[in-house]
Amino acid sequence: MSTSRFLPAFPGRSAASPATAADNSILVGRDTVVARLRAAGCVFAEDEARILIESAPDPATLRAMVERRVAGLPLEHVVGWVDFCGLRIDVDPGVFVPRRRTELLARRAAALTAPGATVLDLGCGSGAIGVVVATLVAGVELYAVDVEPAAVECARRNLRPFGGRVYAGDLYEPLPARLRGRVDVLVANIPYVPTGEVGLLPPEARLHEPLVALDGGPDGLDVLRRVFAGAPDWLAPGGHLLVETGQAQAPVAWAVLADAGLDAVVVTDDELAATVVIGRR
Repeated sequence: MSTSRFLPAFPGRSAASPATAADNSILVGRDTVVARLRAAGCVFAEDEARILIESAPDPATLRAMVERRVAGLPLEHVVGWVDFCGLRIDVDPGVFVPRRRTELLARRAAALTAPGATVLDLGCGSGAIGVVVATLVAGVELYAVDVEPAAVECARRNLRPFGGRVYAGDLYEPLPARLRGRVDVLVANIPYVPTGEVGLLPPEARLHEPLVALDGGPDGLDVLRRVFAGAPDWLAPGGHLLVETGQAQAPVAWAVLADAGLDAVVVTDDELAATVVIGRR
């Protein structure tokens, strides 16, 4: 059972109080929780046990959460949130869970965003990237799109405090025409797993996240090509496009971006095992 996506819990909404967490640990038994998780194949059972104990409001809920995790539900779906760039982002069941490697994409997008800029997040999932950008940069005008209804609902909740507008639909299709030529930063964490490799993903992803958020077509770049092809119509002069890819896919992605008429660079982070292709109109 993979546990590579989660990060340590911290105080915030949906977390149990310190007293409740202590009661949970005493009444249910921390060692019992760890043993159940370890038997289910959780590599970081002790860390997961702590997160579950701190997140559950009472012992009965903790028992139910442990059972859901042991049954294979992603930890983030069990507790209802993910730590992303130090922020707690709501993640509902059936919604793509932001990976830690995508923090490179989010932080690069924020670094290229000026106060008051117009930002568009395609394939937004939970809206995590938009939350990071709006938290780090003041006064952004934020738009987001996803094709999955559960993701749209989740993103609307996460982006509401920032005035973000979330649209349901396929890439650029649902966006208002007034945004054409006005987007300063276009960020897209779109699927890039080749179809033939989707079956190799951990069960948490294969069974509990939407296929449309994982499968990028035969070479993993089908959706990327569509994003790149449409980007020049929506970007403002000097605007930036940022997309996460696999490292082996980056040269092809760079060439596709250049063919779309954008100046392209590739940025990597070895610690995060992350690759981002950036284009400028």
